[in-house]
Amino acid sequence: MMPAAESGVLPRRNPSQLPWINLSSSRNLILAYQSFGVVYGDLSTSPLYVFRSTFIGKLHKHQTEETVFGAFSLIFWTLTLIPLLKYLLLLLSADGNGEGGTFALYSLLCRNAKLSLLPNQQAADEELPAYKFGPSTGTGSSSRFTSFLEKHKSLRTALLVLVLFGAAIVIGDGVLTPAISGKVCLPPSLLGVAQYHLLLLVVEITHLLLMSSMSGLQATEKKLTDGELLVVACVVLVGLFALQHCGTHRVAFMFAPIVIIWLISILFIGLYNIIHWNPKIIHAISPHYIIKFFRVTGQDGWISLGGVLLSVTGTEAMFANLGHFTSLSIRLAFAVVVYPCLVVQYMGQAAFLSKNLGSIPNSFYDSIPDTVFWPVFVIATLAAIVGSQAVITATFSIIKQCHALGCFPRIKVVHTSKHIYGQIYIPEINWILMILTLAIAIGFRDTTLIGNAYGLACIIVMFVTTFFMALVIVVVWEKSIFLAALFLGTVWIIEGVYLSAALMKVPQGGWVPLVLAFILMIAMYVWHYGTRRKYSFDLHNKVSLKWLLGLGPSLGIVRVPGIGLVYSELATGVPAIFSHFVTNLPAFHKVVVFVCVKSVPVPHVSPEERYLIGRVCPKPYRMYRCVVRYGYKDIQREDGDFENQLVQSIAEFIQMEASDLQQSSSASSESQSYDGRMAVLSSQKSLSNSILTAVSEENDFGEPTILESSSKSMTLQSLRSVYEDEYPQGQVRRRRVRFRLTPSSGGAGMESSVREELMDLIRAKEAGVAYIMGHSYVKSRKSSSWLKKMTIDIGYSFLRKNCRGPAVALNVPHISLIEVGMIYYV
Repeated sequence: MMPAAESGVLPRRNPSQLPWINLSSSRNLILAYQSFGVVYGDLSTSPLYVFRSTFIGKLHKHQTEETVFGAFSLIFWTLTLIPLLKYLLLLLSADGNGEGGTFALYSLLCRNAKLSLLPNQQAADEELPAYKFGPSTGTGSSSRFTSFLEKHKSLRTALLVLVLFGAAIVIGDGVLTPAISGKVCLPPSLLGVAQYHLLLLVVEITHLLLMSSMSGLQATEKKLTDGELLVVACVVLVGLFALQHCGTHRVAFMFAPIVIIWLISILFIGLYNIIHWNPKIIHAISPHYIIKFFRVTGQDGWISLGGVLLSVTGTEAMFANLGHFTSLSIRLAFAVVVYPCLVVQYMGQAAFLSKNLGSIPNSFYDSIPDTVFWPVFVIATLAAIVGSQAVITATFSIIKQCHALGCFPRIKVVHTSKHIYGQIYIPEINWILMILTLAIAIGFRDTTLIGNAYGLACIIVMFVTTFFMALVIVVVWEKSIFLAALFLGTVWIIEGVYLSAALMKVPQGGWVPLVLAFILMIAMYVWHYGTRRKYSFDLHNKVSLKWLLGLGPSLGIVRVPGIGLVYSELATGVPAIFSHFVTNLPAFHKVVVFVCVKSVPVPHVSPEERYLIGRVCPKPYRMYRCVVRYGYKDIQREDGDFENQLVQSIAEFIQMEASDLQQSSSASSESQSYDGRMAVLSSQKSLSNSILTAVSEENDFGEPTILESSSKSMTLQSLRSVYEDEYPQGQVRRRRVRFRLTPSSGGAGMESSVREELMDLIRAKEAGVAYIMGHSYVKSRKSSSWLKKMTIDIGYSFLRKNCRGPAVALNVPHISLIEVGMIYYV
């Protein structure tokens, strides 16, 4: 059985790594079509509320044709500078192996510089094709700047806190968005619809459903009372979260047509309003109208920028979803369809409002011709669902990535689709979100207070992304610091103006996501700090190799048949827990394998590169190491064959090592075979030269069966495939697999020592496999400061007690589990 964080499917390759990405125009058009329902659901529905939000407050007294023209000019240039120039032209080029988003930028920095605080990286990790962005020149100011960051731990800690704060903003909005969206009666068939691909940074999803549906209902003078609306909201929210486990693949294709129809609708409505009401609005594209706007409105106009900012909510999704599409397809969809449709719609609304100033509170719906009002209203509501629902699964996504990078407690991750990678469900987080969302919906009945938070959340994430992008320019692209500073300064000046305006809304509800983000950030940092301190304790208390060698191959105890899998977070060295066994138990297994399941800062690790096999001590000790590597977007899976794959991989390592020793002319090569060298061995590829034959003890009729290929061997992958075909849909019974040496391996070509080692491995597998894990208690030292004691003894201990245990999280079979208690004084 494969111990893993949770079951799942084979990791899907990134689109940028697939064969067809070299790239046919037809395939790019298909990806561009799919991106409408995934990426642009929020951004395309912003015309529902932007003008209304802009003129709320003190700007209400400045409602003139001139200010309307100025507001449109601000919206136009905001759309042009941020989504079009910053994201499409620059950020979409900063992909980390086809992945986008703030976490992808952070992992890209960690791969190209030693910025990670958890020292579990190995030299073998850097050999992964996805690890490095490109060849490093190692010269110039960029190299000196990188070295400066690496030397100062405080700066690396600040980077971690910053990326955690951005992640916490996302999770906090996972509470706020449904609280607002739920205050409308949604079509029940669409409540469970979500699209996982809108991941990571969709923090700026604003009050879509309320602004669309409620504004439309108000326009038709059919309003619900506050009490009725609250009851409907709670019912919708409970149903929304209850259906999350159903998955999204059955109705995902509904999203793209809805958004496309919506964009076409607002395009023609905008054209109609421009022609019918005020064609002169086209002159407002000139930045001169922005100057006139602030000249008339003054400070009130500056505060109104918080409403203008809502026109670019959802922009971060273009970058965050880069790994699921291609940069060309996202650029194509935005530049050809989304951007022109939004500009024309905003221009049409402004033309209508310039002649109907009293319609600003319901500007969008009042601007719709009566003959098409209800069809547009229905389309607007459906389009809003795309953006509002996606934030829940975006929360699942970012929590999964935080967990993979050691910043979130152990959780259960479940796949909701057998065929589509990325559609996941986290039960514990789902119900916690539901409780918090209900509390927000009941406690803050005025949605204006909650709505004030979204613009602030949007600009904070943009601010963070801009900063990490500047670091990528220096550290990864190795450009000059002056170029990065020019980019950072220019963009921060623009975004800083919006941030200063959004901060004015903090007392009016903007504090809600900040408080939630602060609490979540503290919890994630405490978990990361405790994990890091525990790892440091293991690292500094490793068992001395000289001590093991002094005990001899028997380790001073009886070595009984069997394989002992000793789990540890250490990727190198022997954990201290092993010394407890050697000194306190009279016997131990004949074959010992130190297993480390770890995440590396790359999006995906292919199955061919997943396993690292090495030797810990000389051959007579029969002690090996296996490092199982996963990317931060991989789902660690249970495929039922980990034990068999491990035995096959160790056997292949023994054969490879013997072959290397025969070719080496140095007599010291054998003494160096256990000094840390490891080999990448695939459990997925066909081992045509395998020296072991897998023998199934029982077939479907209870009869012995030998499964062999023409070369007297068969891979375990093929064996598993045949077996799963007979027992589909989770009906697979666990059966034992025996191994034997192939007839061709018994010739004179194999050394007696190699054959003896292989036979010991086979007999140990036949005797059984035991999983050995530490049941650890982490406590602070008596000399620690009060802050550290509170962090470790209260915060970290609380999180450990209330999350899934290591054995459960790794899915270790309980009947084969041996736990050893150990106290860590950090």
